[in-house]
Amino acid sequence: MNGTVTISLSDYELLKNQSSAGKQTASDVVKAAKEIEVFLTFLVTRENIEEHVNEFNSYSKTCKIEIIGGRAKIKFIDKTTFENEED
Repeated sequence: MNGTVTISLSDYELLKNQSSAGKQTASDVVKAAKEIEVFLTFLVTRENIEEHVNEFNSYSKTCKIEIIGGRAKIKFIDKTTFENEED
């Protein structure tokens, strides 16, 4: 689609700032997921939580928790949301 749009400079600055804020939020979500992975890995070594993880996964629409080699990993279902935030 090609075209032009005219907006005020203040609206342009607001739009530009929102883009940066959105990218920061996505980055913060990925960092939080990594911290939760560490906590879940800690729990896996102390309790049998796989039954609970499977139940969570059956309800979750945004992510899945995988236990791989005793380590928890959070996988986002919509990979396009955080595609630039991989390990």
